[in-house]
Amino acid sequence: MTDHGLQGTQRAELTERREAISAQYLKASNARLASSARGLHHVALICSDVETTVGFYDGLLGFPLIEMFENRDYRGSTHFFFDIGIGNNLAFFDLPGVDLGPYAEVLGGLHHIAISMEPAQWEAARDRLDKAGVSYDHVSGSSLYFLGPDGERLELISDPLGWMYGNSVG
Repeated sequence: MTDHGLQGTQRAELTERREAISAQYLKASNARLASSARGLHHVALICSDVETTVGFYDGLLGFPLIEMFENRDYRGSTHFFFDIGIGNNLAFFDLPGVDLGPYAEVLGGLHHIAISMEPAQWEAARDRLDKAGVSYDHVSGSSLYFLGPDGERLELISDPLGWMYGNSVG
């Protein structure tokens, strides 16, 4: 991977700020209060075409389509869900007739979605991406970064939930 980002004094200042925030808020697991949340119900994205999106997420990635209905907030729009494991869902809306323009990373927007897979499933998904000609970056031996049908950035990671590149994140 290419080393992007800031260098020098500005980077040092941001590192110092990150360390101060960590010192203030980051607590050891035995000193943390339990989360008030019980899990991620769903993440909702916007797509340009329902059938293309279903083919990509269900057909190519192996995330079963589990629900589809008309969006309650926009007549004619479809709201649909894919199972991404342990009760978590990835949802999409299409918004026919709305010119949304191309996907863009913006403040408050989506950078990427990282989805954990068992190593054998991860290998199978990588093989399907290869067969479909989907280009990806293979990072740290366990992550595949690639774009979805509307330019959304995705990561398939073979590390277990709660782990990243051999380190606990919880």
